[in-house]
Amino acid sequence: MPTRNAVYPAKRHALYDIHRYAPAIRSGDLLFVSGQVGSRNDGSPEPVFEDQVRQAFANLREVLAAAGCSFDDVVDVTTFHTKPDEQIETVLAIRAEEIGQPPYPNWTAVGVNWLAGFDFEIKVVARIPSTTSGRSADKC
Repeated sequence: MPTRNAVYPAKRHALYDIHRYAPAIRSGDLLFVSGQVGSRNDGSPEPVFEDQVRQAFANLREVLAAAGCSFDDVVDVTTFHTKPDEQIETVLAIRAEEIGQPPYPNWTAVGVNWLAGFDFEIKVVARIPSTTSGRSADKC
C-alpha cells in the first residue's frame, strides 16, 4: 500500500495538530490541499471576515509553495461559506486578487452551517510542476 506523502508549510499552524490532518497530500503529480481557513498560527480565527478570507488564501499559498506550486498550478477550487449571500462579494474580490487572470481553475462554492468556528474555507487540487519548468516538484 502506498504511503501518504504529506506536505507541510514552513509556518505550520496549530490546527494541523489539533485536528490531526495534513495540510496537503502529494499523489503523483497532483497535490490535494486540505481546506484552509483564516487561522492565526495558534489556530484561532481572524475575527473580521475579510481578514479571515485573506488569511485563508495566505495559508493556502504557503501550503502550495511547500510543494513547489503556486496559484497558477491550481486546477480545482472548492470554497465553503457559512453565509454565502452575505460573503460572496468579499470572497470574489479577494479571489480575483489571488487567483489572477484567465484561464481560471474550476470552482465550486458550497454553503454550510458549520466550519469549526470559521466562516470561510478553501481547498484545492493543483498539478505539481515538473522540474523541466524550472520549478522543483521534489519539495514534498
